[in-house]
Amino acid sequence: MKIIRYSDPAGRIHYGAEQPDGSARRIEGDVFGSHRVTAEKAELAKLLAPIVPTQILGVGLNYRFHAQEAKMKAPELPVLFVKGINTVQNPGDPVLIPTHLASDEVDYECELAVVIGRACKNVSKERALDYVLGYTCANDVSARDWQIKRGGGQWCRGKFFDTFCPLGPRLVTPDEIAGPNQLKIATHLNGETVQDWTTSDMIFDVATLISFLSGSTTLVPGTVILTGTPHGVGMAAKPVPRWLKPGDSVTIEIEGIGRLTNPVALEPR
Repeated sequence: MKIIRYSDPAGRIHYGAEQPDGSARRIEGDVFGSHRVTAEKAELAKLLAPIVPTQILGVGLNYRFHAQEAKMKAPELPVLFVKGINTVQNPGDPVLIPTHLASDEVDYECELAVVIGRACKNVSKERALDYVLGYTCANDVSARDWQIKRGGGQWCRGKFFDTFCPLGPRLVTPDEIAGPNQLKIATHLNGETVQDWTTSDMIFDVATLISFLSGSTTLVPGTVILTGTPHGVGMAAKPVPRWLKPGDSVTIEIEGIGRLTNPVALEPR
């Protein structure tokens, strides 16, 4: 099933099940529990991020070629950082370049996002995918100056600004994804393809990540796991880095999920 989250003309928020003809049917109930697809056609006034995360866990340096372009050794264990739920942005809404804690080095990162559907702890790799509600596109927007130079050795400051985690446009359930580590993944900046790779290049596959992150730690329903980005980020562009600027348009595309597009603008002063 392809699940969307939307507001209707009255401003009420619903979940919907996308249909083959592009329409959607309203979902009644809790998508993390008991729910059903009704016959009611969704009145879609605005498309929203497909879920409201309970927490966002990011994994760094999880693609082999990206580690090489960053001139960093491939990690022996997954590298964890966190993003606040304040970072979530809807499809079509702007990524805002910070102006108060100003950044001149805002970067794009296409990522496969995994949404946990049932609470899990100490899960084996063999059972890990049983706890997945679905997959969606994510842009792990990163202010590299705050991440690397001014973050005190921690990545979170550069990852934590408002709008720095667009999600969408839909959540695709596992029955429609043959294997999360067999998907094409790309970023298109102003129509130019700047990242173009496959999730098979992950150092730690999705099942391994879920197993590791659930170690002695409860992953609650609604946990979003960002699984890393392939090579081609703006920071590594040659001959000079390619930072996001107002007026840009960034599209994240993942096979079987779709395209997530956001414009870029300045944070209002």
